[in-house]
Amino acid sequence: MALEIRILDYGDIELESSFLVLGRDCGRTRRVPTYGFLILGGAYPVLVDTGYRDNAIMETLGMRGLQFHENMIERQLAKHGVKPRDVRYIVHTHLHIDHAGKDDHFPMTTTVVVNRRELEYSVSGLMHPQYPKPDIIHLIERLHTPQALRLEDLELSGPIELIPGVVLEAAYAHTEGSLNVHVETAEGRATICGDVIYDIQDQVVEPFRIAFADEVQVTGNHAGSKRAEKAAIKKLLNGSDFLLPVHDKPAKVHRGQVVGRLEWEVPGPVSHSVHRRAWFPA
Repeated sequence: MALEIRILDYGDIELESSFLVLGRDCGRTRRVPTYGFLILGGAYPVLVDTGYRDNAIMETLGMRGLQFHENMIERQLAKHGVKPRDVRYIVHTHLHIDHAGKDDHFPMTTTVVVNRRELEYSVSGLMHPQYPKPDIIHLIERLHTPQALRLEDLELSGPIELIPGVVLEAAYAHTEGSLNVHVETAEGRATICGDVIYDIQDQVVEPFRIAFADEVQVTGNHAGSKRAEKAAIKKLLNGSDFLLPVHDKPAKVHRGQVVGRLEWEVPGPVSHSVHRRAWFPA
């Protein structure tokens, strides 16, 4: 059975526009979704990212969380017949405030997988408060619980296969320890790319204030160099058939170009597979 990806809706966030795309609409607020991804079809479910802890915690970054009962992680999993205890692995693209806030909803028998460099970075103090205390303390508790935490060294090891058809690879963008999750589906390789891309339209399709051919725009929130972030985005475009960022609708890619975007068939929380073919031209 081919692997499939189900998109989980963890609620929205309101934040300043230039945080998402460098220099865009400074001072203006935008509302973006926060997605998680449930990988089904293997021996057991794999979950990528768990969203933010609660609405109040987003205020520590000057942002507004818009998470409601429908967005609770247990309800989102239940739409696909999955309970927290059924999830074998939680994989984190990185550990920012809106990606690792609900790990404590899962038993210690669920193994959390994170790049070791990202855990190191989360306790360095360099990006406080993007790594909130409750989330990181929970991961440290897992560090001292057998089998509850798994650390990878992707910058040194290269890509590793977590389960058949699911490969983890260092992203080399956004944070020092970010990773991408490649999933082999019946329609091609789908890459869950975390926050390497925030806004597909203004970074890739029509890059904001970019004059060069085949260039991309960076986010307003990256820990490394702009050159490294541009290279990471271009690598994604040239290595995947589908791109699934956490804060934008998925994109379909062909020969390095975005050729389609996933259109929701119903408003509000969604539970689509990337294989529904509900795509519209970019």
